[in-house]
Amino acid sequence: MTASRLFDRAVIRLSPREGSQEDVADFLQGLVTADVRKLPTWAGLLTPQGKALFDFIVWPSGHDLLIDCEADVAPALIKRLSMYRLRRAIDIARDDSLAVHWRPHLGDGAAPDPRLPALGERWIAAIDQTDPAEQETGADAEWRAHRLRMGVTEGRAELGDGETLWLECNAVELNGVSFTKGCYVGQENTARMNWRQKVNRRLIVVPFARSDEKRRRTAYEDLGFAVDHLRVEAIDPAVRPAWLPPEEEA
Repeated sequence: MTASRLFDRAVIRLSPREGSQEDVADFLQGLVTADVRKLPTWAGLLTPQGKALFDFIVWPSGHDLLIDCEADVAPALIKRLSMYRLRRAIDIARDDSLAVHWRPHLGDGAAPDPRLPALGERWIAAIDQTDPAEQETGADAEWRAHRLRMGVTEGRAELGDGETLWLECNAVELNGVSFTKGCYVGQENTARMNWRQKVNRRLIVVPFARSDEKRRRTAYEDLGFAVDHLRVEAIDPAVRPAWLPPEEEA
């Protein structure tokens, strides 16, 4: 069987405490950029200025919500969400019984990636502790190469840690923001940028050989790609992904 597990991803579970009537979706809805009433969805948790701190995919799970995020930043994301929880009876913890899976094609019954169907399909499933292959073999390298070929950026190494405005992460084009759901952290500046069409820079996947070191966010020399933070007028049409329309048509 082809490996599908993404070991670089972790699952965080948000759940109402036993006996409480807490609405976990209502809690997250007031924090993140996307509408968590329409799942799965790609979302960001931003600074008050509208800059990306974390990005992740939110999944439904009964009365709970599951967050599919970078494994390395899961503790920091849990801490951040817990800071906003205040006195609400909601548990926020990593669920190590679950794993994130991905395939490059559609049609096997899982959900298309909410950002872009061409990214393939992904799902969350219980870890099979009796299958040694599932514990040893992952699809992380294949996923990264496929994602970069599609021109899609994600994660702290590419989006930065409070450095990049959410709309500069191509959030509109990749379905990562709702302008109708109401307030969330960083909403005011994000909405203002959208209304005024003030996205002056974007994260763009470029061939490594053509990367501008001064504008480079990160590089994958083994794959021949880099992620640059470019002014829109400096984006070469040859490297602009098909899903990102020219600015004058946006």
